[in-house]
Amino acid sequence: MDRRQFLTLETKPKTQKNVVARTQSGLSPYSGSWTITEVRHLTKRLMFGSTRNDVNYFLSLGFQDSVSELLEIINHPAYSAPSPPVNNYSNLLTDPTCSAGQPWPGTEDTNNGVVYTFSQRKKSLKSWWISQMLNQTRSLREKMTLFWANHFVVEFDTVQVSTYLYKYNELLRSYAFGNFKDFVKEITLNSAMLKYLNGEKNRAGAPNENYARELQELFTVGKDATGNPPYTEDDVKAAARVLTGWRNDLVGTSSANGFNSYFDSTRHDTTDKQFSAFYNNTLIAGQSGAGAISELDDLLDMIFSKDEISLFICRKLYRYFVYYEIDSATEQNVIVPLASIFRNNNYEILPVLDTLFRSEHFFDVLNQGCLIKNPLDFSIGLCREFNVQFPDSSNLSGQYGCWDKVRIIASGILLDAGDPPNVAGWPAYYQEPGYHEIWINSDTLPKRNQFSDRMISNGYTVYGGSILLDVVAYTESLTNASDPLTLIEEVLALNYCLDVSQNLRNYLLSILLSGQSSNSYWTNAWDDYIGDPTNTSYYMIVKTRLQQFYTYIMDLSEYQLC
Repeated sequence: MDRRQFLTLETKPKTQKNVVARTQSGLSPYSGSWTITEVRHLTKRLMFGSTRNDVNYFLSLGFQDSVSELLEIINHPAYSAPSPPVNNYSNLLTDPTCSAGQPWPGTEDTNNGVVYTFSQRKKSLKSWWISQMLNQTRSLREKMTLFWANHFVVEFDTVQVSTYLYKYNELLRSYAFGNFKDFVKEITLNSAMLKYLNGEKNRAGAPNENYARELQELFTVGKDATGNPPYTEDDVKAAARVLTGWRNDLVGTSSANGFNSYFDSTRHDTTDKQFSAFYNNTLIAGQSGAGAISELDDLLDMIFSKDEISLFICRKLYRYFVYYEIDSATEQNVIVPLASIFRNNNYEILPVLDTLFRSEHFFDVLNQGCLIKNPLDFSIGLCREFNVQFPDSSNLSGQYGCWDKVRIIASGILLDAGDPPNVAGWPAYYQEPGYHEIWINSDTLPKRNQFSDRMISNGYTVYGGSILLDVVAYTESLTNASDPLTLIEEVLALNYCLDVSQNLRNYLLSILLSGQSSNSYWTNAWDDYIGDPTNTSYYMIVKTRLQQFYTYIMDLSEYQLC
């Protein structure tokens, strides 16, 4: 069999939905063992990749404190925004509003007669976002930031105002574990969202229904079991009228608003808004002047009176973190009680995550190694797990360029951070029946292999900056690289979420031994290198074997699972 041939990645037998349950486990606290298997599962799902240092750290920390740290309950200072992206593009154009190396958020995008600054700033922002994933702390925050980008979707290419997009990204990460109802209010008034879904054009006499529709269908209530919205078209129209009057400031820090939204009462529809029986025939009384802002709170109070919201969000979290299929047992044992926790905690997100990640269901063996890595889990995870070194800030063009290279790779395999294909997000998280299997096809699998192969062989160079998976340095960091059997077991334990056959282990051993029969053939070669690392001959002998060894491991289907 060709090692690049992709057989089935589905590691569990498929069952008919709502007929045979995959598992009957629920939200009872997990009380099992705490080994590398459980640590690897937790960290690969809650972070982009699971480094050897992460695994050792969380093994020593224990189960309860590990979950607490990843949820920033312990060992984390109060949240503060990371340093913003800077002008890394001065080698390509002169930005009249932002000097080289300085942060550009808060300054105006301009057209200097050569190229529109936004295009470079958009790339700068996306590269910066990749850097946050690459350099994440031991926290769920970056994974949740991507989750919310797939929920409250904004397409960067549509918005085309760089500071709006930066503030949107900062809103996602700041509310990652926060109050969902507050989050919905903030995203409703976010400048990027107002521009993306035409909220800034929504005014009395000419209401625009785009955001009012997605607020209910994609952001809060969702659809019913038959795939239809439970609210009515008249509810969409009434909500749109509630939301009239919000506008965007396109001026920079010289303005009092400074790239923020603001309320223009002269554009607000002051008439009463009547809603359907689904919303208990609620009437939101029309308001005028500055007091009309309160209509938004009335609208959200009405929407959040519906239990559908908690069920909808918990299902999305489940598909993102656990498994794409929700059968009847999972619905009753996991989704319904999680939704109750969500409602009873006034729509705080953290208690839901805390309960899920401490549950027996999350650690159920049937829920381990059953998800296909999304493109960022694959590309970011590879770089983090193998300790790929990126250029430092002394070469901003190379640093951002290498970050962007990783972004381009992920984009080529169907996930471009910041530009989902449409307002519904990436199809792998909602499109039946394939869901996560959409990530893998005859085009994307070879591209995944090509990326890992190249990172192992020659790497990438961008604007004088380089990234490369140093197989020798990585192997030196392992426990006992001199023993080929120990080396194989540790590498498999760190990088595969499923056990593999003895035949595969034997083949990996044959790579290290270059076809020889004695394990000492590897041991002697490694020990010679360690004893004299400057000896080019010794170095090349181990490097060549290790390149073939890791290439084979990453090209197999097991590496695509988490």
